[in-house]
Amino acid sequence: MNLPNKLTLSRIVLIPVFMAVLYWGFPGASYVALAIFIIASLTDLLDGKIARKYHLVTDFGKFADPLADKMLVTAAMLWFVENGQMPAWALLIVICREFAVSGLRMIAADKGRVIAAGWSGKVKTAATMVCVVVMFLPIPAALNTLCVWVITLTTLYSGVEYFVKNKDVIASM
Repeated sequence: MNLPNKLTLSRIVLIPVFMAVLYWGFPGASYVALAIFIIASLTDLLDGKIARKYHLVTDFGKFADPLADKMLVTAAMLWFVENGQMPAWALLIVICREFAVSGLRMIAADKGRVIAAGWSGKVKTAATMVCVVVMFLPIPAALNTLCVWVITLTTLYSGVEYFVKNKDVIASM
């Protein structure tokens, strides 16, 4: 197994550790969880750079890397919902968008077409990661609400963009 794949696996392994720290609830647990989230997020940047630079892109990486990202972010957002920092409807929008875009990509792949990540999807990912980090800090409720809206609106926009740009895939069903 190459280094990028090992980094992806380490990110997946860190998810239950991240959640266990949060549920353990010792003093400072949210800061330890935040550190774990940041480390896991950085492994995502690192594995991608290494895989592209050294041509180590694998089918495992193509599958597991985006899955690990979605699992990590969903875990954090589930915690925020449970804590009352994020309404469940906002998390539902995030999850539905991920299922819908993944389904669109599967249909496109079945037709021999690859739908690459678009600019808005990259903005959505970056904005979400930054907002999740901010939401772990002691911030005013208004800033927390702003983060929820940034996550929700960038998620909606990027999801709609995927479908608009690839409407031919749907039309050919």
